[in-house]
Amino acid sequence: MKELNMSYTPDDYLHFAIDLNTSETVTVYDELPLWSATFGLLLLKYIPLQQGMTVLDVGCGTGFPLLELAQRLGATSMVYGIDPWESAIKRANLKAQLWNVRNIDIRQGDAADMPFPNSLFDLIVANLGINNFSNPTTVLTECWRVSKPSARVALTTNLQGHLQEFYNVFESTLLDYGNEQAVQALKLHIEQRATITGIATLFEQTGFRLSKVHEESSTLRFVDGSTLLRHYFIKLGFLDGWKSVVDAEQQAAVFARLEAKLNDLARAHGELTLTIPMVYIEGERI
Repeated sequence: MKELNMSYTPDDYLHFAIDLNTSETVTVYDELPLWSATFGLLLLKYIPLQQGMTVLDVGCGTGFPLLELAQRLGATSMVYGIDPWESAIKRANLKAQLWNVRNIDIRQGDAADMPFPNSLFDLIVANLGINNFSNPTTVLTECWRVSKPSARVALTTNLQGHLQEFYNVFESTLLDYGNEQAVQALKLHIEQRATITGIATLFEQTGFRLSKVHEESSTLRFVDGSTLLRHYFIKLGFLDGWKSVVDAEQQAAVFARLEAKLNDLARAHGELTLTIPMVYIEGERI
């Protein structure tokens, strides 16, 4: 019987690094669908579905929700995808081949300068994409250009206030060290997340009228802070941003204290529960 190693190496997670362009990484990336799927289910719950649609998935990655949309819409519709990540596109096309999904066309490219003609799409979707656009205004302006009159653009995203329980402890930890500069950096990091008001303004500025908003909430549960900080997706999606608010020479000490305080919180409540506010937000081209 294998002996379990129940101890953690201090700050081992701070040295996490990954190359997103290796075939091995892309192969196992699909084993981490939980975050994307949570928001994708929200998208699939509310987007308009009709026969004969021409749809674009902006930031389609390894094929979700693109392939799901293509299958739900059927052969009368065509679903396009665009993403700059070449390895992910290869993965999506492999899945399409194995699943015999034929009504797709995936292009490698920048959503800020898309290789599509004017007025092509009835529906444009982006599942969690808006937080990753380097220039959301340019991307939404391009979406307006390639969409038909009265087309819809539908986005899902997490909102400011996500992981609030974690950020409260993180701020408290930084205050323990009297690091006001890092506290301000943390606040700026948090404020980069989307708000409904901000997305509505973005729609307005780029030629879309806000037509639907559906807010929901989910949770991430961990046994304690140690498991949170070493979870593969947390390291992949969040850790670099958290580390960026603390000077490199202080990271080991700050994160050790942060981990201890998160573990104290988990012991007090029986587990560590983090809240994820989510939104489906839809605009109509005007």
